[in-house]
Amino acid sequence: MVQTVTTTTDGSEMPTLGRLLALTVSGEVPAESVQFTDGGARLQWLGEGALEVTPARGQDLGLDLVLSAGVHGCEVIPIELLDRLIRAIARNEIRPRARLLLLFCNPPAMRQGLRRLGQDLNRLFCGKHAASEPGDETRRAAQLEEWVAAFFQEPDRRRWHYDLHSAMRASVLPQFAVCPWVDGREVAPQSLTRLQHAAVDAVLFQEKPSATFSAHTATRHGAEAFTLEMAEAPEGVWPQCLDEFLQTARGWIEAVEPVRDESHHRPLLKFRLAREIIKRSDQFVLRLPADIQNFTPLLPGTLLAEDEQGVHWLAEEQDARILFPVSDVAIGERAGLIVVPRE
Repeated sequence: MVQTVTTTTDGSEMPTLGRLLALTVSGEVPAESVQFTDGGARLQWLGEGALEVTPARGQDLGLDLVLSAGVHGCEVIPIELLDRLIRAIARNEIRPRARLLLLFCNPPAMRQGLRRLGQDLNRLFCGKHAASEPGDETRRAAQLEEWVAAFFQEPDRRRWHYDLHSAMRASVLPQFAVCPWVDGREVAPQSLTRLQHAAVDAVLFQEKPSATFSAHTATRHGAEAFTLEMAEAPEGVWPQCLDEFLQTARGWIEAVEPVRDESHHRPLLKFRLAREIIKRSDQFVLRLPADIQNFTPLLPGTLLAEDEQGVHWLAEEQDARILFPVSDVAIGERAGLIVVPRE
């Protein structure tokens, strides 16, 4: 067990549950599973890496918000972003007016700084874990689904989920979102406005089902859900867009809707998936520079990858761009996406 109050570097105190990241990485169990901020917000430790926050009496504005990070344990920037927000809540610097479920999703991988220990956790949601080889990630996917189902059980409330990631490579468009496909649903303009205020440069709209965490909350619980790929911080230099995101996320926690003003924000580019590059054998080779940036334009005819039996991938689409190129994936998994502008 650990102490119930933590003294911060500036000499102030905050509830120990505000140290959720440190508790998660160390595997410690807090002495108290329920604590309160000075402003009256209730913090409840649900289990390893999971914190539920209830606004102070009379402050709940009817929003249920999930913020998650660490689905891939090596993605440091989103983990740090969520840690900063949790600490600010615990110190009463942010006063929640939304119910919050705050999740560090893959503690074993986070402890080792690895993307995954076995299977890719972000391919095991929507019940896919039940049909997969049992392991740490399948068990964790099931647990995360249970926490989310319990959190979203109250009717007639708005439901949002932002799953924070980082692509682990530079990007022509530094921050972007992936919008999961939901049959028959159109994304509301206000949802895109929120992304613009969070310094998001582009949105990739999926056009078929997937098994990501955001796809799960969108399809199973009707949440407005996005995967957010955050900017990198090369050599420890924190770019302005990450500060802009933090400021906007504070507004989400306080249930403040941004005002749409196109003159003060960069345009939000929209893309759709044209094709996936699938690794089919151990002979698979990406024919792109190792340091190629996400959203790099591809000239028609560019050789992208080769595989056994003479299989090769060429850029064919007009205005195509490459996204998530990586050869170190399991056979049958995607090694890159070819995306094009969405009409």
